[in-house]
Amino acid sequence: MALQEWIDKIVSVVTNDGRNIVGTLKGVDQMTNMILSDSHERVFSTTAGVEQVVLGLYIIRGDNIAIVGEVDEDVDSRIDLSDVRAPPLKPLVH
Repeated sequence: MALQEWIDKIVSVVTNDGRNIVGTLKGVDQMTNMILSDSHERVFSTTAGVEQVVLGLYIIRGDNIAIVGEVDEDVDSRIDLSDVRAPPLKPLVH
């Protein structure tokens, strides 16, 4: 599936440094640079719920993207992130 098919859909992007950024995909180019609107970073912790840091309009360089997935909005809306405990992702090592 081409990323172009996810334009105007909510996606989750995991970056090479272990960040999880969720937002509406607005654009992507041949270098896989992405533009997300209404985005936020989900910061995981083993001691507190998931913190959501508002980013707004956000550009992610393609060479910093590890994985991209479409978010199922129905499932995502039913998750109480304040109850989720998980260690932060570690940076990707090449």
